[in-house]
Amino acid sequence: MRIYLVGYMGSGKSTLGLALAEALGICWVDLDDEFESRYKITISDFFAKYGEIVFRDIEHKLLTEISYRTDIVVSTGGGAPCYHDNMKLMNETGVTVYLSAAPELLISRLEISARKRPVLQQMKGENFSKKLIHHLESRELFYTQATFTTDAVNPDISELKSLILNYYTPIF
Repeated sequence: MRIYLVGYMGSGKSTLGLALAEALGICWVDLDDEFESRYKITISDFFAKYGEIVFRDIEHKLLTEISYRTDIVVSTGGGAPCYHDNMKLMNETGVTVYLSAAPELLISRLEISARKRPVLQQMKGENFSKKLIHHLESRELFYTQATFTTDAVNPDISELKSLILNYYTPIF
């Protein structure tokens, strides 16, 4: 069983991922945390030093490696589904869940987030909300390819668990 959580920054992928993994009794990995742990550098610092293109290449390799693990919930970074056919990879190797959230919710969560997010740094300043909404819309093309969509405001873990178990349990 492989479950990938996708969605915009601040949608709650890490929070839901841990809770869902615990409910299913399987492992959980946060792709961004895995990157930082493995490469001993924050994603923000990596972006500043090497750029987004190099980051996305390494992120893809890491996701590909993780896609061979079984019994795992993977909380992806917000941009992971949008590069290198990662959404296709995730859909072919597991079940994907899109945490859908209104831009207003994302903005409120991101304004108080302690995590430095390099993509957000590029949007700071005038028209932040407009830039974020436009960015979210460009990524939704990928997110909506997910197997399931759930509300990021108050996701129902037991319902999601049932959907996933039914997905993995063949009906004869």
